[in-house]
Amino acid sequence: MTWSFPIGRLFGSQIRIHATFFLLLMWIGTAAYMQGGMSAAATAVAFILAIFACVVAHEYGHVLMAKHFGIATHDITLLPIGGLARLERMPEEPWREIAVALAGPAVNFLITLVLIVILGARVDPGVLAIEDPRISFLARLAGVNLFLALFNLVPAFPMDGGRVLRALLSLRFDRTTATRYAATAGQALAFVFGFFGLVGGNPLLVFIAIFVYLAATAESREVAMTETTRSLVVSDGMITVFETLGPGATLANAADCLIQTTQQEFPVVDAKGRLEGFLTRNALFKALEQSDRTTPVRQVMQRNIPLVHPHERLDIALKKMHEARVPVIGVIDDEHHLIAYITPENLGELMMIHRAKIHANGLVKS
Repeated sequence: MTWSFPIGRLFGSQIRIHATFFLLLMWIGTAAYMQGGMSAAATAVAFILAIFACVVAHEYGHVLMAKHFGIATHDITLLPIGGLARLERMPEEPWREIAVALAGPAVNFLITLVLIVILGARVDPGVLAIEDPRISFLARLAGVNLFLALFNLVPAFPMDGGRVLRALLSLRFDRTTATRYAATAGQALAFVFGFFGLVGGNPLLVFIAIFVYLAATAESREVAMTETTRSLVVSDGMITVFETLGPGATLANAADCLIQTTQQEFPVVDAKGRLEGFLTRNALFKALEQSDRTTPVRQVMQRNIPLVHPHERLDIALKKMHEARVPVIGVIDDEHHLIAYITPENLGELMMIHRAKIHANGLVKS
């Protein structure tokens, strides 16, 4: 994720922290300092860090359960509004998806139980006022963990309860339809959050509403794309008409190609037509700002681009693109010559065309 950087690795998964997380710490620390001095600021920051330690534990509940089913997790990113575990994939078997989804809230319930039974924390509705220094540190932490567990069980995407709902709906509907229902529930919840955030003058609640809406929408689109691409092969969605840059091309040559064509990315090939890398539009602009126009594109292009063949399944190609975290994937023939490429944008266009065909067929049949 952009603006995030690694801080460690645990159980094979990298832990990353988003730069905006430090803005949250600064905001909390400053607000507490203005009210109670350095001691209050230190306590407030320590409490936020404790909460996010529990968030990491929550995410590792998902990670370890997924690992039990043979699914790896690339990384976990800490954001101001929580954590995000980037699993290789979610299990499609309903009961396995339920197990992975519930593992996170189960960790928060366990932490709450430990804080209450072993450490003697007292939990009542008042502990949710986490900014109240009169309530003990452990009691507030127990209250937060109980809230995290219950909130994540709300049956709407992107909460864990939304994944449970999707899995249960998958017992009756296909996965795409089940996802659409769960995503719609998430979008409805986002509007509720947004309404109360605007009426109550709570910008954080409005921000959460926006995040929930976008995440629910993205989940629905991603699943729809995955399901559709399973029935297609690479040749159904590849770009076959394009300009390439040769091994000796410079930034000036690339800039000319950008102006003269509608391409957003340019393959860099060797003398035999084999792919060496890709130069994207954004990378070109950045390079032109920082380097001389005579700089070879080889110095700024993106390497290690995954390669596929035209007959391969399109969903496998899409998976390779996501795993490599690159904006493009090359298509080669049996002699390893570049003959086409695929981008998320042209896949999106393919999905729209596919949906339009389905809609048109439905109108004809009716």
